[in-house]
Amino acid sequence: MSKLTAKQNINAIVTAIKAEEASLRARYPILKWQNGIAMVILLLSLCSFIGVATLYYVAAIPAWVCIILVALITSIAHELEHDLLHKQYFSQRPFVHNFMMLSVWLMRPNTVNPWYRRKIHLHHHKVSGTSQDLEERLVGNGIQSPFLRAVVILDALLGLLINSKRFSKEIRGFKFFRVFNAGAPLAIAYFGILYGVLTYYALQFVMPFTLPAWGGEFLAVAEFLMVVLIVPNMLRSASLNLITSSMHYYGGVTNVLEQTHVITSRWFLPFQLFCFDFGRTHTIHHFVPNQPFYIRQVISQKIRPVMAKHGVRFDDLHSLRHANRYLAKKE
Repeated sequence: MSKLTAKQNINAIVTAIKAEEASLRARYPILKWQNGIAMVILLLSLCSFIGVATLYYVAAIPAWVCIILVALITSIAHELEHDLLHKQYFSQRPFVHNFMMLSVWLMRPNTVNPWYRRKIHLHHHKVSGTSQDLEERLVGNGIQSPFLRAVVILDALLGLLINSKRFSKEIRGFKFFRVFNAGAPLAIAYFGILYGVLTYYALQFVMPFTLPAWGGEFLAVAEFLMVVLIVPNMLRSASLNLITSSMHYYGGVTNVLEQTHVITSRWFLPFQLFCFDFGRTHTIHHFVPNQPFYIRQVISQKIRPVMAKHGVRFDDLHSLRHANRYLAKKE
């Protein structure tokens, strides 16, 4: 590790990131059309999502192919939302900007609405690594119990219910219904269908029964949504929650160098696939937040050695044993 001060190391990393971005933009002038690129990505994602759902509807592809493809598509939508939270696209055109915000939420209905998430995400950058980081704590960061962490990672609503009392005591201004209502109406409908279908099949297993005609029609629609929207987003969000809650520190953090570590372990590769390589690139975002996700992805290979040189840790998975606490290394 470098013998520079934390501030000097941070400045060196930020300088390297900005230099790589400037070099990339100089080589590819098309990157100046940032708004247009984002809109093309959004429209391609929407069309791909609708196309895959249509292929499944006409039985051209099996359910498992649909689930995997939609999970990949919605992982791109998540990255777009992440950039939109920082107002990187159409910030001077509110109608278009909010159209994009709504579109990425419709493709990922198991999340809080992006307008509320903007508040907790920007707050996350200010308090990352502390008990006040609601965004990361909602997805499992800082939880000691492996079982409870798994529950939160797999089911955000159940995690919110379980942790609500603790959050009320530890997080300033936390209100259960403020977070719960931020998911309305999409997340409520999402979890309603999910739990409804699971309950139906559980009851069928215990005591089989026949649904009325209208019930059968409703079940058919619910099962279709399970394949084209609900299960893919379970896969996507669980992968993302596992990665992000593993790489963010909780406690012992004093600066940006200590907020995250970079995950490159091959054991995480299947999960990286469904969250757009989040574990290997997200740390860059903590140093330079206002940067499109595709640029971060392109420059990440050159930036990772720079971060390693200047004190950012890699694959510090031992921190999970200490509820993500950042511990000083023994000399």
